[in-house]
Amino acid sequence: MALVPLYGVIGNPIGHSLSPVMHNAAFAATGQAAYFNAFQVEDLETAMAGVRALGIAGLSVTLPHKSKIMEYLDWVDDQALKISAVNTVVNRQGRLCGYNTDAPGALAALSGKIELSGRRVLIIGAGGAARALVYGVAEAGGRVAIVNRSAERGAALAQEFGVQYLASSEIENFQAEVLVNTTSVGMAPASELIPFPPTLIKPSMVVMDIVYNPLRTKLLEAAEKCGAVTIDGLEMFIAQGALQFEMWTGQKAPLKVMRQAVLNALGDDRC
Repeated sequence: MALVPLYGVIGNPIGHSLSPVMHNAAFAATGQAAYFNAFQVEDLETAMAGVRALGIAGLSVTLPHKSKIMEYLDWVDDQALKISAVNTVVNRQGRLCGYNTDAPGALAALSGKIELSGRRVLIIGAGGAARALVYGVAEAGGRVAIVNRSAERGAALAQEFGVQYLASSEIENFQAEVLVNTTSVGMAPASELIPFPPTLIKPSMVVMDIVYNPLRTKLLEAAEKCGAVTIDGLEMFIAQGALQFEMWTGQKAPLKVMRQAVLNALGDDRC
């Protein structure tokens, strides 16, 4: 292991990530001599060999590597195995261990606004984050349906978890009470895009977008305009990041510091 522990986030693309801002602020606030960097990774196999060779202490994993990375780990937590996606890697004396903090992070964000048990929850997407949301919401008693640009991928995910897949023509009949975007649609720099028809958003809905840059995505703007309750991507981002920090360091995460660091980076003056 490196003398100064090195952590990082891997993905492709990765330039948008504020994980370095959040985690470096947390390290500084807790007095740790550690550093967190962003790594754009196309060749995952080579990158993971580098992680082992350099003794990188831990990783945050983002798209498109959350499922594929499991092939290169020594051990994977049961919950992450059920989700089939890892977003957190801990290096334990050369043994790379995988976890998923997306599911508990998302549930923490949602539970502050709505009780999920018995609710109809429509999830947009079929990637690693979608897998975590489908698993977490179903475990919490929600009635889950998936909509996805690729019908084949969406239907396969729905079948795997025993939930519904909806074609575009079936969305309105589902009468969703909660809507969650797990895709990168609407993320900077393509922040003008929206992943869901605004006309299908209802005032009675709770609408969550896991995109946090920008905080006020076009989806959330549309939801606010029609009177729906909204949850921005910062809530899940901070919650899952705090769990990562605690796994890596064994210390309690400085939530206020992490939140403010991200808000500052986004140019948001909220305290």
